[in-house]
Amino acid sequence: MGTHLTHWGAFEAESDGTSLQSVKPWSGDPDPRDILDNVASAQHHPTRVLRPAVRSGWLEHGPGSGSGRGSEPFVEVSWERAIELVSAELSRVYAEYGPMAVYGCSYGWASAGRFHHTQSQIHRFLNSLGGYVAGVTDYSYGASGVLLPHVIAPPVEIMAKATSWDVVSQNTQLFVAFGGLSEKNSGIGPGGIGRHVARNAIKEAVARGCRFIDVSPIADDTYREAQAEWIAPVPGSDAALMLALAFVLDAENLADSQFLDRYCVGADKFLSYVRGDVDGAPKNPQWAEKLTSIPAERIVRLAREMAASRTMINISWSMQRQQHGEQPVWLGVTLAAMLGQIGLPGGGFQHGYGSSADVGLPLRVSSAPSFPQGRNQEPSYIPVARISDMLLEPGSQIDFNGNRLTLPKIELIYWAGGNPFHHHQDLAKFRKAWSKPATVIVNEQFWTGTARHADIVLPATMTFERNDYGAGRNDPTFFPMHALTAPAGEARDDFDIFAAVAEKMGRGDVFTENRDTMGWLRHLYDGWQKRLADKGTVVVDFDTFWASEKIEIPVVKPDQILFSEFRRDPIENPLATPSGKIEIFSSTIESFGYPDCPGHPVWIEPDEWLGSAGDYPLHLIANQPKTKLHSQLDIGATSQKSKIQGREPLRMNPEDAAARGLSDGQVVLVRNDRGRCLAGLVISAAIRPGVVQLSAGAWYDPAPDDPSFCRHGNPNVLTSDRPSSSLSQATTAQHALVEVEAWSGDIPELDVLTPPVLVPDH
Repeated sequence: MGTHLTHWGAFEAESDGTSLQSVKPWSGDPDPRDILDNVASAQHHPTRVLRPAVRSGWLEHGPGSGSGRGSEPFVEVSWERAIELVSAELSRVYAEYGPMAVYGCSYGWASAGRFHHTQSQIHRFLNSLGGYVAGVTDYSYGASGVLLPHVIAPPVEIMAKATSWDVVSQNTQLFVAFGGLSEKNSGIGPGGIGRHVARNAIKEAVARGCRFIDVSPIADDTYREAQAEWIAPVPGSDAALMLALAFVLDAENLADSQFLDRYCVGADKFLSYVRGDVDGAPKNPQWAEKLTSIPAERIVRLAREMAASRTMINISWSMQRQQHGEQPVWLGVTLAAMLGQIGLPGGGFQHGYGSSADVGLPLRVSSAPSFPQGRNQEPSYIPVARISDMLLEPGSQIDFNGNRLTLPKIELIYWAGGNPFHHHQDLAKFRKAWSKPATVIVNEQFWTGTARHADIVLPATMTFERNDYGAGRNDPTFFPMHALTAPAGEARDDFDIFAAVAEKMGRGDVFTENRDTMGWLRHLYDGWQKRLADKGTVVVDFDTFWASEKIEIPVVKPDQILFSEFRRDPIENPLATPSGKIEIFSSTIESFGYPDCPGHPVWIEPDEWLGSAGDYPLHLIANQPKTKLHSQLDIGATSQKSKIQGREPLRMNPEDAAARGLSDGQVVLVRNDRGRCLAGLVISAAIRPGVVQLSAGAWYDPAPDDPSFCRHGNPNVLTSDRPSSSLSQATTAQHALVEVEAWSGDIPELDVLTPPVLVPDH
């Protein structure tokens, strides 16, 4: 029996040395999740990458033959030949073009381990060769990540220092959740999660008398224990609703003017806009009712309830994955400031309760040790959601956070960790862009869409097939992670793959520093132990830790309250904004001159929403799935059980289903001008009329002759590559307009459940 950590929880497993025989949740987790059942069932699935493989067209014709990606068979080769091919191609590109021609992106959910964290591994490897073009920001909170440092604080700080769940459960009287308070999303945590604590905290809050309000088009995307009142505005209209709440607080003298004067800048300019002084349009509840469909009377009453209570305003990450996604986040901060409760127990603002399991866990004295990435000497970078633009239009320029970026010309992509054919938007456009580089190299565990569209695929181990240790981003439980089984097939650890290539290129000692995996684990732990001791915190030595089930990293302040020090003394404890205060108006953002993101929060009508539906009368919400993390282990048992006739489920309100003559459980076609996909219909009153919900995560399975048609149900064939704004250039892939109709033809077979055609090397 061994204990291991994953993003969706810790588990205890029995192994015969080759396979996991049983997996059950770790006994220390008070609220484990069924998604753990994906783990053992996926290990030896037919889609596991077992040997190095090279696309036949690349092997025959060499670099530059990208048109065959995604359609040609693969030739399985020896590790020796694979390492030779990879090192030779990297040497060619670095010699001829330099690091500005290498895109080295990796999405951070790749692994729960601290040493084998794939993003750290690939970045260190490429840095040892001279650097790479980086992808900055992320798909989870890309708009917020750029906006919030200008307004109040970086999101990582806001989430790490979040008011703890214990404080919320004991003090909050009204919890207003814009974008829901998702049970499924708070089941997962970057780097892993040992204990899930949100559900019990919510139960305790409700028992004490706290009320929860869910502002979302999906009624059940909030813990059922919250017993939440459901307010369902038109998707994309949240900023209008929040502006009307601000109008009421101002008009009825419910705003805390002393807090605004002492702790904020720019409230006067914002309120002038809200009153209509700027454009002649007061942002009152009657104005908002026309945009949101929420009755003006309910908006007025909600504002009064917020002012009369100890109120926590929570903005989910999902709120900003839309066009102008900066606005509702900025308005969440602004409303909390107007209430004057920021820094008080149970009141204020948070960005992420219900979005990740670690938000609401008190800060530790230190994060767990991690693999150093080194320094990237290449200055070129792009926002991650702009990959297609970079590959299709090298040399063109885009705005980003006050800068003007020139998009580099990429000759080689090396991807390890993550699946861009899952999380990127407008996949038909993305597939075309992906064909442009001369070479694509991927370290992968499974034949995902990214692996199938690569030139060289190197089989990587799963976390429980290698030695590591792990603790989540703010989780105090630190687990040794012993290898529980041998690797499947010929899979190797990412570290060993990169070490072999670096050695072939004459950079082996730079990458490995002459340590193997266990040498690094001990070295990193020993350094961490010493740093903690220097600060007065004692932890056990490495051998004791390695022989234990887990240790606990001490917590700084169990009852932490976000921005409490700032509230106590804003002069002594200023924010990191230009003014040191909360910037309801940002002169920095105003100076950028972006019409789609001015100097204070505003209402800007989206290009694609029910207010301008046209030929596509349904608003698609492409949110995170319940049965997997993003697209990870989509072939696992829990994920597969959720499928309907092998397709990802799409939920629709009964009124909309009846109007189209659709019935529960049938296969439907979801379409718009960008693409089409098949899905299995679930009729549910938990979905607002006019809205359909199709979670992201189904492995991309394009028709052979049409990359815009996914037979499996990936909604990103439907989503737009339109950025949130010139400020952030972030993804808007949570929202799209579509139509849904019955699928009348034969239901096509899926390719993604089996490996691509594999032929032996001759």
